[in-house]
Amino acid sequence: MAEYLEIRALYDKDTITVYQAYRKAIAEPAVKNNKFVEPFSFNRMTWIKPSFLWMMERSNWANKSSQEYILAIKIKRDGFEKALLNGILTDPNKCVYNNKQEWESLFKDARVHIQWDPERDINGNKLEYRSIQIGISRFMIKEFNDEWIMEINDISHLVKKIYGLIKNGDKEKARLFLPKEKIYPLTVEIKNKLGIK
Repeated sequence: MAEYLEIRALYDKDTITVYQAYRKAIAEPAVKNNKFVEPFSFNRMTWIKPSFLWMMERSNWANKSSQEYILAIKIKRDGFEKALLNGILTDPNKCVYNNKQEWESLFKDARVHIQWDPERDINGNKLEYRSIQIGISRFMIKEFNDEWIMEINDISHLVKKIYGLIKNGDKEKARLFLPKEKIYPLTVEIKNKLGIK
């Protein structure tokens, strides 16, 4: 890919925070139990996003239907990195795969999908670099839920506060409440898997 790729995230030495948006029926039990429970589906892919502002663009600041609750999910870094190592890109990047046939064969059986999308600024504008989405398939979702998740927090109130400041024209104050994301360190092996040069 010609675009500038990087993973920016809120993380510490043990965990990384990823974001998801859900309706109340899924979000509230997840926060209460510190893991996902029914009616969350364990038979379909679930997408996690380390970029807060990309999640805001995707959910329209928690205003889209069935995305009214924004969850900040702390997962183990070794789990996150395992997902990346198991990931197959959603397009046949020539820097990663020898040919389209090789990519198609790998993608068909992929346990994790990796997609790069334009990162966003606080106004929702596309930036020059890309942000990662990670799709955890039904073959790995139980491990994600039972072993990787350390903490689930409902940050919908924070989202509404930031969005309110933006709507009122106070973007500088709004920026003060954004998560302090920084470039996530990756091994050469993971970078090669993701097409990061």
